Amino acid sequence: MSIDLSQFHDTFYEESFEGLDVMESGLLQLEQGEVDLENINTIFRSAHSIKGGSGTFGFTVVADFTHDMETLLDQMRTAQREVTLPVVNTLLACVDVLRGMLNAIKAGEEVDEQAVANMTISLQAILNGEEPASPASDKSNSPEVNTVDSKRTDEEATEGSSWLIEFAPYKDVMKTGNDTVRLMRELVSLADTANVELIDEKLPDLYSLDEEECHLSWKIKLSGSVISEEEIRDVFAWVDDECDLSIEKLVEPDDSQLTVEQAEPEKIRKVKPVEPVAVKKSRTSESSSIRVNISKVDELINMVGELVITQSMLSQFGENDEFTESHIQRLKDGLEQLESHTRELQESVMQIRMMPISFAFQRFPRLVHDLSNQFNKKIELIMHGESTELDRTVLEKIGDPLIHLVRNSLDHGIELPDMRVKAGKPETGTIELNAFHQGGNIVIEIKDDGAGLDKERILNKAIDNGIIGETERLSDEQTYDLIFQPGFSTAEVVSDVSGRGVGMDVVRRNIRELGGVVEVSSIPGEGSIFTIRLPLTLAILDGQLVGIGNETYILPVISIIESLQVKSENVNEVAGSAEVYRLREEYIPIVRLYELFGIEPQSRELVDGLIVVVEAEGKKIAIFVDELLGQQQVVIKSLETNFRKVEGVSGATILGNGTVALILDIAALIHLYQKHISGSAESFKGVA
Repeated sequence: MSIDLSQFHDTFYEESFEGLDVMESGLLQLEQGEVDLENINTIFRSAHSIKGGSGTFGFTVVADFTHDMETLLDQMRTAQREVTLPVVNTLLACVDVLRGMLNAIKAGEEVDEQAVANMTISLQAILNGEEPASPASDKSNSPEVNTVDSKRTDEEATEGSSWLIEFAPYKDVMKTGNDTVRLMRELVSLADTANVELIDEKLPDLYSLDEEECHLSWKIKLSGSVISEEEIRDVFAWVDDECDLSIEKLVEPDDSQLTVEQAEPEKIRKVKPVEPVAVKKSRTSESSSIRVNISKVDELINMVGELVITQSMLSQFGENDEFTESHIQRLKDGLEQLESHTRELQESVMQIRMMPISFAFQRFPRLVHDLSNQFNKKIELIMHGESTELDRTVLEKIGDPLIHLVRNSLDHGIELPDMRVKAGKPETGTIELNAFHQGGNIVIEIKDDGAGLDKERILNKAIDNGIIGETERLSDEQTYDLIFQPGFSTAEVVSDVSGRGVGMDVVRRNIRELGGVVEVSSIPGEGSIFTIRLPLTLAILDGQLVGIGNETYILPVISIIESLQVKSENVNEVAGSAEVYRLREEYIPIVRLYELFGIEPQSRELVDGLIVVVEAEGKKIAIFVDELLGQQQVVIKSLETNFRKVEGVSGATILGNGTVALILDIAALIHLYQKHISGSAESFKGVA
């Protein structure tokens, strides 16, 4: 009887990607001059395991490619070959190609045969004793190659070239911190002439439009004397798995000197779309399995055993028709045991979902290595608290915001070596990643010893953009917080790598979607610290129960600033419809939740109830409630899975009395309020 090996594929992919991470980490240590025999042996064993597994499952293209890597590593570990920087860089590029191959096979897509062939040639050259060429994957990291394609001849450079690019980003592209406008700006800067056609056929009507989603695509015709496909792909490097991208060279000798406006439109229509960049699913796909320490499973089994014993004891009360007063104490004791065991069982189950944050940190040594070379900077990455655990779901979703913050520290925080020396600093800058538990949350710090944030520049930019008035006086904390405001241009403060858009407001929004907060502190000339506070899990929420009429709602405790009795003299109206509450010289919109949700409150008079001031995405609202009912941890149930999406609500939970309580989404509630108040967009903007 034959065995279906496909059932083991997921395990193979998981172990292979872990092996690639081990190889990359070890090679980075070699690149820094830390030549250790055990490290080389570890890299070799990882390559050998991937080769063996891929051969077993019939992935011969992976096995053949890894064989050459294994041969080179074997020569290094047996001292037949010296460990040199060019060889290490070639092996790092091989790791990138191998990861792309595995991602493509996993996604059922075609392997990039050209990339595999190029790297195979490089490996064979080294094995034959030739000087290794610069790896293809490192070209985008070298400042010298941004204007010249080494594969083109001089004749091609002089003749000029024309390119047709079709770029269709996925609708969630901006939620990961990318700005399509800046991508376009960067792209057209490569060309002598450019023609950009906007395609808006998928744009929804105004009422259905979500300002955080992208529904546009572009068709771009570039012409110039120094454009290469590599340069074009480099522009899209950060979104290659978040878009459909087609790049086609237009070879028209007769029109080589024409401007874009003179090119015939039918030539554009003849272009056949190129297959999208490989492995678009790699970033967004989430792992369907998780590895669990056997001790956690043993603890879980023990707790189930304790529950069985308690259940057996309680079941005896139903077997005997006689229930006397003497049984009451035993029943109470049994229920207390049941409560204790259930709580411990819940904690044990949650521990199974916990994973060390090292799974998120492990990508940063390579990122810092590549980008520091690109910017000609010397940067040391220091990581603390890699063993700190948090929920797997949080871990998978915090990756993108962390990458954007580290990029910004590296690009705009750390100065160039000569500038650091002039400022009396060591020429090597440091970026620190630190994770630790604090109360019921996990705290992640991204710290750099760079130039810090320029308060005057931030304030001037905020005034120019109309975010604050010229006479407003802000504290340092409020000033630094401006970089997270939507629409705030961060080009001179904290931006993305090479001008490709990373909006800090999107970073904050993504963190808030995880129930967390992000703060920044900075000392000019000494550096900055970005602090992220996240819940340990998304399955359980610390909530404040509030009563409105006969309904119970839950507010996330992390969003609450304060609750207070209403003083009528502090209530004002704006534009005849929106109510605001003056709290310490700040005007906060009052949201009557019973109006939004169509329920009957106990009282419609503000002085008869309470207001709870909450904050999301830098905006505050005051929610009018009848009463506060206490705080408790609640288990979150998805409404979309069990019912449908409800605007302003993030989920639901079942309370101890068996009733269902809705968990409010503060950010969505603010948007719902803005829609509810007729013509309130401008008035809300002025007071929030």
